[in-house]
This record gives sequence, structure tokens and C-alpha cells, in this order.
Amino acid sequence: MKFLPYWHDTAPAFAGPAEGPVDGHYDVAVIGGGFTGLGAARQLAKAGAKVVVLEAEKVGWGASGRNGGHLNNGLAHSYLAAKAELGKERAIALYKALDDSIDTLEALIVEEGIDCNFRRAGKLKLASKPKHFQAIARNFEAVNTEVDPDTALLSADDLKQEIGSPFYGAMLSKKSAMMHMSRYIVGLAEAAKRHGATIFENAAVTEHQQAGRRHHLKTSRGSVTADAVLVATGAYTPSTFGYFRRRIIAVGSFIIATRPLTEAEIAATMPGNRTCVTSMNIGNYFRLSPDNRLIFGGRARFSASSDQRSDAKISGILKASLAAIFPQLPNVEIDYCWGGLVDITKDRFPRAGYHDGVWYAMGYSGHGAQLSTHLGMIMADAILDRPDRNPLKGLEWPAVPGHFGTPWFLPLVGMYFKMLDKFW
Repeated sequence: MKFLPYWHDTAPAFAGPAEGPVDGHYDVAVIGGGFTGLGAARQLAKAGAKVVVLEAEKVGWGASGRNGGHLNNGLAHSYLAAKAELGKERAIALYKALDDSIDTLEALIVEEGIDCNFRRAGKLKLASKPKHFQAIARNFEAVNTEVDPDTALLSADDLKQEIGSPFYGAMLSKKSAMMHMSRYIVGLAEAAKRHGATIFENAAVTEHQQAGRRHHLKTSRGSVTADAVLVATGAYTPSTFGYFRRRIIAVGSFIIATRPLTEAEIAATMPGNRTCVTSMNIGNYFRLSPDNRLIFGGRARFSASSDQRSDAKISGILKASLAAIFPQLPNVEIDYCWGGLVDITKDRFPRAGYHDGVWYAMGYSGHGAQLSTHLGMIMADAILDRPDRNPLKGLEWPAVPGHFGTPWFLPLVGMYFKMLDKFW
């Protein structure tokens, strides 16, 4: 078993990082070489801006290359809950932004000729308990009537054509998609460079100062100045940007990938070949890879750390969960196991805007793979003084009480969600 992301191991490396010291003056400096940062950099460079991307590791090293490979439209939690908290107008705008993000990805992939196995697969929100299906059905009625008619409510019998495991029904979101995450991120980086962006890898930002309208950014490889800065670091935000660290809860998400399944095994487990997520608070999400592996993940441990030692323990938990959902795959070999950090906000709504001299987009709360490129492009347009399309503009973002960057309270949160799953 390899302790690294399947995505990283099955994609070419980005061949175009800038060499030599980090230096020079730029119109815009983008901190973070993931989907958000590279999507913004490409948009800025296409408009003629001189842009630099400063990535602490390799492009796609963080959440963009450590996720489950889902591009799910709709909200991270129920539309009804979002409408109650945000109001109908903003809830609809945010829902449609997630829909638009899939369209943005599809168009960009075609325009730039990125070979990343993009496919409109549809997403199943699977009811793990009868009362969960009742809640899913109520949410479906509101979504289907008010914002997204391209959805369907499936009964337990309907699901027999979709998945080889007993659930109590599901909501099908037909616009959702999937792709090979690292092939996409490498293609996106190549596109940004082709349009004129300079991309530095292994250039962690260690200091940020602002004097008037000029920003000074110090990295491990040198320094740059810029007229504008976009912070696109999510759960990997450095302590240099404490404002965001106090508002982002970094939570580990863990994933395993099996050996390639046979045609018979696929027919018995995932005949619908969609993205799937269960309705438990500490649930699971899964899909088939382009080479027919079952990629199976979950919040198996409430922690803000991920390394080979911890991931080895997690693989046993995820294997047990996989066996519980798919007993027809007894002792299936696991070829990959990895973890990564998810940037979660207290209310699980993403945030994007401008604060204290810097632009930002982050807090995707598990729905970043689909929204991040789109939101990065929207923030690039804002920097370029184009019409404002930010669906999150003006949404308050209070700090998490007692949180200063290290989420000491995660074990307590895990206990709370386990209690909810047991009794609800």
C-alpha cells in the first residue's frame, strides 16, 4: 500500500515551475498553487496582468490533490438550512454558483485541452436511515421547486440500479461530475503559465508587509513585491495570515483506493458509476477512479494532522467502513491510503472577498474541488475591476471563539457528531 494520493501517483508532474530566486515586481501575487490560486492566475494572465504564483510545495500538493475526486453541485449542507440562515436570495445565488462552477470547469477543460477524465456523473446523497430519507425528501422538494429542477428523488428500489448496498433512498443531483484531480491541476498550471503567469514551487510565504498600495512578500527562496495579493491557501494558510487562521478550522479527511475492480465487482457495487455520499455526520464518500478503483473516504478521525503513521491507522477504519457498505468486496486489496486537510468554516459556507489590503477565497468546507477554480476566477475579475460576481460578498465572517490556528477542540467535535449519528 502506498501512503500518497492516488491522484499524485498517476499524473505527470508540472514541468513548468520557474527556476532561480523569487524576485521581481508583479501586478498580482497569488499565494497558493491549488485550484483557486491557479484558476485566478490563469484569469489574470489572460487579461494581461503580470502575475506570480507562490506555492509552498508543488502545485496541487494540498487539498486540490488530496480529495475524493468529486465535483458535486448543490450546497455542502441542505438548501433548506441555507435558506433559513442566509435568506432565500443568497441561498439560491450560492447554490447556482456551485452549478456554474461545474460549467466553468467543463468549459475551461475543453478550451485548454486538459486530459483529466472529466465526466458528468451525477451525485447520490444516500439516506443511511429512514428518517434521513425523510429529511432528504423535504430538501429535495424545495431544491427541485425553487432552484434546481435537474434533480430527482430515488426510492430504495430505484437505488438497486445504482449501488450494490442497501440505502433508504437518495437525492440525485444530475449536474455533478468527476475528474482526475492531479491531471486537471497540472493542466491548469500549464495553462496559467502558457498565458503568462510565473509559478514558483517550494516558495512558502514567510512574511507579508504592506506599505501604501505595495505588498512585500518574503519566501524561502527570495522576495517579491506586488500591487495586489490573493490568499488562496485554505486549510494550509500560514501563520503569517492570522486573520484567516482564526476563521478556518483545518480538519483531516482520509481516503483509500482499492486495486482496480473487475467488471463483475463493479456491477455488484457501483453499477451507476456516480459520486456518492452518505447522510451520516461522520459518513463516507466514494466513486470509481478512471482505472476502476473504488476511491473511498471519510472523516475517520477528527484531527488536524496527517502523516504516514496516522494514515496507516486510518486505513483500517476506512477498510472496515468499506466492508460494512460493500460486504461483497471482502478483504479487497488497498493500493493507496492518504490524508489531507479540509478548510471548514464554522457555518460551513465558503468565504471570498477583500480584507485589510488582501483578497481571499477559501473555507470551502468539503465542496472546494468544484467551486475553487470558479471562485478564483471571480476574485481575479474583482482584482481586475470587472463586474462583481462574488456570491459571498458582504457575508459576515466572525472568528471561531477560542480558535487561534490550532483546532484543539476537534476531538470534542468528533464526540458530538458520533452522538448525533447514534441517536439521529
